[in-house]
Amino acid sequence: MSSRARWAATAAALTLGAALAAPPANAEPAATAAPAISLSAGEHALIRFRLPDQATLDRLVASGADLAARPRTDSGAVLADLVVDDAQLRTLTASGAVPVQLIERESDAAARKPAGITRLQADTLQFLQAYWWTTNGKTFLQTQVATTATDDPDVEITVTWKTADGTTGTYPLVRFEDSGEYQYHYALPQPLPGKPVTVTASSSLGGTSRAVTPATWPGATPPPTPAGYQKDFIAAYMTPADIAARIKRLARQYPKLVDVINLPNKTQGYRRNAVAYLGDPAVAAVVVESVKFGDQSMNGVQVRTVDPGAPNRALSASYADRVLTVRLATDGAGKTISTTDDVAAFISAKYPQRFRAVVETGSAGLPMPVVAPVRLDDGLKGTEVSQKPWTVQALRIGKVRDGSKIGVLAYSQEHAREWATPLVTLELAERLLANYATDPATRELVDNVDVFVVPTVNPDGANYSFNDFNFQRKNLVNHCTGANRDPRYRDSWGVDLNRNYTVGSYFDGYVGGNANCLSGTYAGTAELSEAESSNVIALASAHPNIRFAMNVHSYGGYFMWPPGSYKAEGRVTLPRPTIDESKFFLDSARRIVGAIAAERGTVTWPAYTGPVADVLYSAAGNSADQLYYELGIDAWDFEVGNDRWNEATQEWEGVGFQPPFDEAHAEAQEYAGGLVELVRVAKNAQDQAGS
Repeated sequence: MSSRARWAATAAALTLGAALAAPPANAEPAATAAPAISLSAGEHALIRFRLPDQATLDRLVASGADLAARPRTDSGAVLADLVVDDAQLRTLTASGAVPVQLIERESDAAARKPAGITRLQADTLQFLQAYWWTTNGKTFLQTQVATTATDDPDVEITVTWKTADGTTGTYPLVRFEDSGEYQYHYALPQPLPGKPVTVTASSSLGGTSRAVTPATWPGATPPPTPAGYQKDFIAAYMTPADIAARIKRLARQYPKLVDVINLPNKTQGYRRNAVAYLGDPAVAAVVVESVKFGDQSMNGVQVRTVDPGAPNRALSASYADRVLTVRLATDGAGKTISTTDDVAAFISAKYPQRFRAVVETGSAGLPMPVVAPVRLDDGLKGTEVSQKPWTVQALRIGKVRDGSKIGVLAYSQEHAREWATPLVTLELAERLLANYATDPATRELVDNVDVFVVPTVNPDGANYSFNDFNFQRKNLVNHCTGANRDPRYRDSWGVDLNRNYTVGSYFDGYVGGNANCLSGTYAGTAELSEAESSNVIALASAHPNIRFAMNVHSYGGYFMWPPGSYKAEGRVTLPRPTIDESKFFLDSARRIVGAIAAERGTVTWPAYTGPVADVLYSAAGNSADQLYYELGIDAWDFEVGNDRWNEATQEWEGVGFQPPFDEAHAEAQEYAGGLVELVRVAKNAQDQAGS
């Protein structure tokens, strides 16, 4: 209801028998209370009124009156400052409210403006994106608009669309800032009744854009697959052991087309140090941890504290028969006097090659209790998982595998919890190999492109995600020290491998990595400190014919390329690709996004297509940046698992890292199609270079 309508409703209520029908008996006549105050037609003013009682004020507040300051009581009446127009002034006066002061008129403001300010300047608006598409019979529109009023956080922008039959509609955009810098106004894709033919934008400052005709997205369609084309080789989520078995089978099945490459740096393996609380963490405890991993004969080792039962004993310890016995110090009366700090320091100093110990958080300086034997254990639940160091493997697929053909690298599961991503890269491998003998188009690709596939970059983290903590993002290497090695933090240990590379890294001052070992984006102790990230670069460096790469992540439905990071102050990104390179990235993206959409109509949004730093966030030290800036590889990133439109709720809904397998299976099929198109992009580039 408008302000004027609310006032009208209030006036009606008062007229129909409110307490203000007549002034109270002890009220002064309005004529003697204050000089007459009047307003011209349509004029607004700030006026102080004397109201007869609190109930009157309550009715005004409930009606939506424009109350300008806190009311106060004066001799039993209520004084209230209200912004009113001429009609509202008459309504209040007729109802018994007495205007006692004209504080300021609307017209007063003009004379009080600072010199040089005459009117609000309209801003200039420009569409950065205006795309439409149809998926599953539904039409969507997505737009981005930039305003020249970049420093005004209150600018409101509205988009108006029109379809061919004359139907129109509007929707608001929201302001997007990144690292404190204005980027644009945007909205999620909007459902429309048909193809939009024009869009315009207008702002609350009076700016209006020129009319724009939205373009179709992605505007590219892959060549059709022939009858009998084989696909759908994925039947379930796959653990690292499953993936290793699939690699072995493919090498055995297609010996003339496949090499298996053992990457040079073995990972830690699915291993943790064995650990136990010596004491009660709720009262007083020391965390005792084996220096070696639990599987190295340290799981099951016992540790205890004892009272020596004699006065004036020094703190001591012995280790025999896999039992560490700590004898607490005593005073002259035979009472134990060792603290938690004493015990932790003593164990670490006496057995530096076997044990380390820290005081459990909250237990510092407390008396060390006598504790019955407790068993050290690595806490890992995957009883069927090998705990030996892991050799990460790559499939090399091609008729000619001597480096003379252009190379494509597809790698996945840098982040352990992204279970669907190895399904995408393995589906690619299976399609290239299974269709080689029967499909001429596939044969042409395999004969002319050298394809490298690393299904799981991070096998240790993946094993932990499958068996212990499904949201594990990082690897299993624990660089934490001191109290951060407390087992309560076990699901936060590890290095984010996609923050561990050398270009635009956290160590160089870029945004998106972290020095906190418990952070989800912990960058490690140094650039390429981890075996897993070093393997990716070693593979690419050893095969300089690799000119294209795709890093497969989940989820969200993004398609991205460098730059992937920026420095916070001024939001300064890594150097931008040239105009020609940027065009190639986008043109290739349209082809690949079109191939993804061909499977089940899934469309990667135009707003989610572009440089990582622009469409997602700054990811300091990511692998695509190193491949692109240091090795000259055109490097892209997938985020599989696009949001799904819910027609019933009219909302976009996320799918997650480990969706029901039917969804993961569909993601594997559509994004494998995108990877096949990437291989085709590579072949086209080689053809053009040779022409």
